[in-house]
Amino acid sequence: MDHFHHQDGRLFCEEIPLSRIADAVGTPAYVYSKRTILDHVTRLREAFGALDPLICYAMKANPNLALLELFVEEGTGFDIVSGGELARALQVGADPAKIVFSGVGKTEAEMAAALSAGVLMFNVESEEELEVLAATAAEHGTQAGIALRVNPDVDPQTHRYITTGKRESKFGVDLERAAALAERVLELPSVELRGIQCHIGSQITTVEPYVAAVARTVELAVALRERADTLRYLNMGGGFGIYYDDAHVPALIDYANALVPLLDGTGLKLVMEPGRVIVGNAGVLLTRVQFNKASGEKRFVIVDAGMNDLIRPSLYQGVHRIWPVEGEPPPEPGEAADEPACDVVGPVCETGDFLGLDRPLPPVVRGDLLAVMSAGAYGYVMASNYNERPRPPEVLVDGDRFGVVRRRESYEDLVRLDVANPEMTPVDGGETS
Repeated sequence: MDHFHHQDGRLFCEEIPLSRIADAVGTPAYVYSKRTILDHVTRLREAFGALDPLICYAMKANPNLALLELFVEEGTGFDIVSGGELARALQVGADPAKIVFSGVGKTEAEMAAALSAGVLMFNVESEEELEVLAATAAEHGTQAGIALRVNPDVDPQTHRYITTGKRESKFGVDLERAAALAERVLELPSVELRGIQCHIGSQITTVEPYVAAVARTVELAVALRERADTLRYLNMGGGFGIYYDDAHVPALIDYANALVPLLDGTGLKLVMEPGRVIVGNAGVLLTRVQFNKASGEKRFVIVDAGMNDLIRPSLYQGVHRIWPVEGEPPPEPGEAADEPACDVVGPVCETGDFLGLDRPLPPVVRGDLLAVMSAGAYGYVMASNYNERPRPPEVLVDGDRFGVVRRRESYEDLVRLDVANPEMTPVDGGETS
């Protein structure tokens, strides 16, 4: 569940009307519910409680420092995919022994920083990465804990851009090669085999792909433990789906009931890398109507948020519920809305700039406030300054209080890193005119 609700004709986040926040900070603006985030962490822990999992929040979903501080207070770990994410995690006091480092293209500098910090393990995704990591660890006089990321060749039936577990994916190594790669790990003194990891995709809304992927991964891990008694972790990744415009997604307990029996009795410690399922429905994007426009039979509602603020609809064909903040509440997820359809579009100079196509929406007028729901994951973090648009602020709500946890960018911010009239450095041996 989330803590956004209608009351007396207004949409609230916890105990605060969203219109009050929009009046205070302007639009577009991202708003997050602290209570929702904490509730989702609790529900995840309770669902998989029989295995006492190490929950490593997937920071790429939303890396705002205020949110990361909440996770540190809750005792979770972090799943990171870059040196920048490592720096953020350490800045908020994260325990390095609860950090796993994922990603197919880690640089030597990133490896060295993570080794120096003492992260729990690296999810290794190729033979060449293993060799570079081993050499980097040896150079720094330390040993790298690793988990082999395997590709179980399971189709999660999600968008192809967020499908990561099929054989043709760039992620992981196939099961046949994983066993051989494990043998190489055992030959290298500067690395230690600590786990097996698989992550088959994101926004997965059925249980069956997880069952197939985890079953194959557990089988490999149990077999490898006969050679490597240091192998203690089974990392199942993340990817649990959430409701956007449809309520038909499994509950966390449904996933757990199917997956816990696969690990029970193996002696393997479960590691999870959830992101979207924790923060996705904890956030909304607020935007104001600028204009209404008709073109033939087509109706457009033009708002002040665009694809640079929320790119999911354009990039992933993501469908977010959009509804006025004031007035009658929307239909329940999955129910048809008795309203005329329109395209909710932004001000960016691209045909692909939209927040929703053919979406049912009550009549609105200039200045009306709309909420784009389920925008807490892969929202602000994927925002850009395209068309020289400052990125919006982020706001955290805690009961009857709210605070800006990232301020709105200014036009000065947009040019702060630009260098006008740079000092030009000649290249030795280059031709001169």
